[in-house]
Amino acid sequence: MKIHIDIDCFFVSAARIIEPELEQKPVAIGGRSDTKIFNKNAKNQTVNFENSGSFVPTFYSKYEENDINTFKDEDGRIRGILTTSSYEARAYGIKTAMSIREALQLCPHLIIKAPNMSFYQELSHKLHDFLALKIPLIEQASIDEFYGDLSGWVEDADIPQFIDNLRHEIKKELRLPVSIGAAKTRYIAKLATTYAKPFGCKTITEYEFDKFVNPIKVENFAGIGKSMKYKLYAAQIKTLGELRNRRGTVESWGPYAKELYKRVNGESDADIQTNHHRKSIGISRTFDALYDRRELQRRIHVLARHLSFAIIKLNVIPTVFHLSIAYEMNQKSHRNISLAEIFTEKKFDSLCLKLFLKADIHKRLKVIRLGINCSSFTRDSKKELSLIGFEEEQKMHKLTHSTQKLRQKYGIDTLKFASEL
Repeated sequence: MKIHIDIDCFFVSAARIIEPELEQKPVAIGGRSDTKIFNKNAKNQTVNFENSGSFVPTFYSKYEENDINTFKDEDGRIRGILTTSSYEARAYGIKTAMSIREALQLCPHLIIKAPNMSFYQELSHKLHDFLALKIPLIEQASIDEFYGDLSGWVEDADIPQFIDNLRHEIKKELRLPVSIGAAKTRYIAKLATTYAKPFGCKTITEYEFDKFVNPIKVENFAGIGKSMKYKLYAAQIKTLGELRNRRGTVESWGPYAKELYKRVNGESDADIQTNHHRKSIGISRTFDALYDRRELQRRIHVLARHLSFAIIKLNVIPTVFHLSIAYEMNQKSHRNISLAEIFTEKKFDSLCLKLFLKADIHKRLKVIRLGINCSSFTRDSKKELSLIGFEEEQKMHKLTHSTQKLRQKYGIDTLKFASEL
């Protein structure tokens, strides 16, 4: 059997380790976009790589304070959104991605804490190491989520007791509450974890499969997003049981839907992957609504510079580039391109600007968010990459790395493009 382990309200649980007095209280972790990087006089800024890993953002703010004052502007306005909340807070209707201001209206005595990503990463590493002592194969799916394979290690009949003991051992050793689901496949195990929360465990045997899976709403299955949900609802499919009974309909929608059906039906599974590497990296910022296109282009240059520094630091070569824009009035736009060439900062900066000019389709609207994401990494600069203008590319490559050394020593703002000033 496969098991799925999920830390309950991870960021809040981590905060409670540092401050035990937060137990049993409505607590939320907030986050706000750091727009200081757009300051023309910015100096000595760094890109964080402390304890960084595949599941920790490379770009995050280090907060001087760890309470509600962190999220107040100079004029006293409260900014930011919630990244997670405790079950006590959720009882007031508080949800992830809700604005802090709205959350405080629902629960005036809500305790807001700033994130501590380095501590979260430290705890995640400790849990991974602990699980590796208990289970032969462990896969880390996110900073707070793990899969394990118990086949040939624990008899199926003993699994309920095994995972129950495991969650209590984790709580005792690491002071982290976890929920654990067990089933024949990883996808059903993850579904079981959802119904084991908080701090519980649930095993789905072959004989309990239909009774457990069939009544669940389709949107509660991982992999069914809004568009698929609406498509299923339009076909009068609202539960997983109804989905399982409509195989022909679902599979007619294409390869993804066909695979989805197999996952829901317990027919499809995937091996535990013990080694994971970062698959993408991105940077984005939300700010007050801004119309000035020249300033927006300047901010693209700033974001590109920061992201370029991080990409070179990771020693990867991205081949897929994505730029997104969020406007006022809930309008969005994005553009992406695939490009297999040697990575240089100058070329990357130019590419990001071109993507912005193509993506900016609502020119009469103000922009509230810009984001750049790079993915599909290759680490071999000689294979798979275009050799067009190779000598010139090598010169720019050397210049990029010389610039990188200066920024690592003196700060990322040491050298800037003239277009940023």
